[in-house]
Order: sequence, then C-alpha cells, then structure tokens
Amino acid sequence: MLDKLHEECGVVGVYGHPEAANLVYLGLYALQHRGQESAGIVASTYSKMHLELGMGLVADIFDPKRLLKLPGPLAIGHNRYSTAGKSELVNAQPCMINYAAGSLALAHNGNLVNAQAIRKELGSKGAIFQSTNDSEVVVHLMAQAKSESFVDRAAEALRQVNGAYSLVLMTENELVAARDPHGFRPLCLGKLDGAYIVASETCVMDLIEAEFIREVEPGELILINENGLQSFFPFKKVEPKHCVFEHIYFARPDSFIFGEHVYTARKEMGRAMARESPADVDLIVPVPDSGVVSALGFAEESGIPFEMGLIRNHYVGRTFIEPQSQIRNFGVKLKLNAVKSIIEGKRLAVIDDSIVRGTTSRKIVKMLLEAGATEVHLRISAPPILHSCFYGIDTPNKEELIAHTHSLEETRKYLGANSLHYLSINKMLAVVQNEKNKFCSACFDGNYPVPATDHLAATQQLDLFEKNKTIYSPDGFTG
Repeated sequence: MLDKLHEECGVVGVYGHPEAANLVYLGLYALQHRGQESAGIVASTYSKMHLELGMGLVADIFDPKRLLKLPGPLAIGHNRYSTAGKSELVNAQPCMINYAAGSLALAHNGNLVNAQAIRKELGSKGAIFQSTNDSEVVVHLMAQAKSESFVDRAAEALRQVNGAYSLVLMTENELVAARDPHGFRPLCLGKLDGAYIVASETCVMDLIEAEFIREVEPGELILINENGLQSFFPFKKVEPKHCVFEHIYFARPDSFIFGEHVYTARKEMGRAMARESPADVDLIVPVPDSGVVSALGFAEESGIPFEMGLIRNHYVGRTFIEPQSQIRNFGVKLKLNAVKSIIEGKRLAVIDDSIVRGTTSRKIVKMLLEAGATEVHLRISAPPILHSCFYGIDTPNKEELIAHTHSLEETRKYLGANSLHYLSINKMLAVVQNEKNKFCSACFDGNYPVPATDHLAATQQLDLFEKNKTIYSPDGFTG
C-alpha cells in the first residue's frame, strides 16, 4: 500500500437537529480520509444515549436499520486511525461511560503525550479502563472531577492533559467542543436550520449544506445546550502551533482550515517548489491524489505541461489477495498505473507531497521508467521528514524515515530518480504562516512545542510500526 503518513481521526457533533445521527453519518462520510479503521456514533434523545460502533468504513458500518437505532436531536461521531491503542473494536470511538452524574461520551482527534502517566495514576485510584487508547483518560478525569457542571468538569479534565486534542463531548442534553491551547488539529463550527454543527473540517458543512460560522479557536471550549452557545477560554494562552501537515496532505483540498483554503495552500507550495527547484523536463506528472494540486501549481509556475501520467484505482479495499505467481511491485500497481502513451519518451517531473520510508516512491520511479519515461525527476512539495510526531500523526520511528538515515544523494540513488529536491522549511512556512497563524513543523525540524514527557505514550505510538519495520543500510534497503 502507499507509503504515507496518516491522520488519527475525524470528529463531528450535532446539537438541536431532529436528524442529528444522520447528519453525523454524512459528516463522517466527508471525513473518511481522516480514518478508515473504525467509526462510531452516539445519539441522545435528551434523556437517553445510545452508541453504535463498527470496524471499517462508514458506509459499511451504518445502514438505514442501524441509523434508526440512533434517534434524537443530539449526536457525536468519530472516524479512527490509531496512533495510540491497537486497531480493534474496543478502541473504536466515541468512548461512552455511565457514572454518578449520568452518561458521557467523547470523540477525540489528536494524541495526548501524558496519557499513560495519567492512566497509571487513575488506575491506582480504582479506575477501570475499557480500552488502550489515550482518549479514554479524559472521560475518567471528567468522571472524577470535583466540579458540578458539565462544562466545568470538561475544563478541569482538559487542564490535566498535554498534547493535541480537537474533541467533542456530550451528555444526555449538552454538547462541548474543545481545542487544545496550541490548536494542533483543526475544528470548525457551523449552523443548519437552527442546529449547531461541529466538525474537523469545513467539507462537512459543504456536504450537509450547513453555514460555516468560524473555526473553533485554539484553547477555546464551547458549550451548546438549551440556552444556546457559550464560549470559554479556560486554559493558559500559548502561541498557536497548527499542524502544517494538514495543509500538506491530511485535510481535504476543498476544506478551509487555519484561516486558509487547503487547495490554495497546496497549489502555492507547488509554485514555491517550481521557483526553488526547477526541472528541465517535458511533463509535470502528479502522484495521485495527494500530489495533484501541488503539481498544478508547479506546472503553472514553470509553464511546463501537466499530464495525469499515473492513474489511481480508487476502489482498492483495505485487504486483497495476492496472486500465487509473483507480480513485481504488486501493492503499488494495485493502486497506481502508468499511462504509457503519455509518458513514453518523455522527461518527467513527478510531484508528490512527501516521502516517508521511500519504498513506494522507489516503485513509482521504476514503474515510470519501465513504461518508457527517459528521465524521472522527483519534486516533493514539503521538506524531508526527519522526526517522529507525538501529536496525532501516525509516524514511524525516526530510524525508519529515509531522510533521517540517508543524505539527499543517497536517497536519490535508492529511489532511482535522476534528481530529487524537497521544498525548504522556510519556503513552506512562507506559504501558510502569518502573524496570527503559527505552525508546528516538528516532524521536519524536531522543535516540539509540547515535550513528549510520557515516554510510554510515545513509544506505544511508534511500536505500531514494528510489524512493518524496514531495515535500512547505506547501500540500499531490506526488510
């Protein structure tokens, strides 16, 4: 499968709409790109809550019969891709518990760097955990909070956690949306027929035809109940550190996050790449789908024709049966195929958003050369990934990152490309950063805004990659 980084999840919340669960279902459909392992919805009639969970894609989990089990005007939902906790149903979200004050459910996007330390402390006090994901510590903290109101319990709990979170919480009759003080992950607010909508990205608002009101601010906690919407800022103010990889790859191109249209940011990164590292080629070819918008910017800036020289199969499932007879590069060929009539005899500039381990890029270069390309020049519209992320990105151990273990020239030789250039950090940040919006670029430069003080939480995230570990050597890669 393609060698890409993955976001952890997408969240949706609806308050005050008679078809709340249906709207959440559609919202999760729009956010499917943020997580494909599991999905879940909790709905409330304002007096009783009900939870439905499943492994796999949203459309495979929720049919009309299952959605009928989720009545009420209040609902939250979650798509999951694990960065903390194994990929199994017990770790699917939303998390839901019953405690002395009633019922509580949570859907979380991000990663808490001190979750294991809190988990250990709560366990010593008698807390019983149902899952291994980091998000569950928040509901336990709320259950043990001394504050009386829902919103105060939420603030009390979230003050104790460190890291990245954009989340929605609900009781039988109230909804809370919160974003960590640094604002690592996106979260937006909308309105539809008098109902409030909260979602990870604005593409949700577009799908359900809701009005986009604004983004939830870093460090903001929003309470929605029968009295309407109230905004609080209960956390110490710090400098925003939005995840720049949302603009590079994670968010849908049609979304608006961090005060910028994702499509515009990606296209400008491609333009910046063309100015910084031009290529003497005949065609600009994107790696679909993630490289398409940047490639358009590169082509427009350079004046070189753009062609879809690689075609993606969008109907590949999570698993597939390999043929008994060996087919070279089978995993990549299942998803991508070269268009020989376009690329044969041509020098290509191939545009992609990132290189992680390099295994897929190497196969793509080889595929293009075998299809008749005379030269393949790789242009990456982001800097080289040198460090692991602890804020909700599924990142390998840095020893598995090709840019961390190999020089630019060593990487180029391994990939088999005629040339290789990345967009510099300064040029990338110049596209998106301004006085109001500052970005986290720790995966590129190692400058972590929040220290990963919980070593167990960090290593648990990285251990997910042991089963697919690749061993690198100076002359090539094996594994």
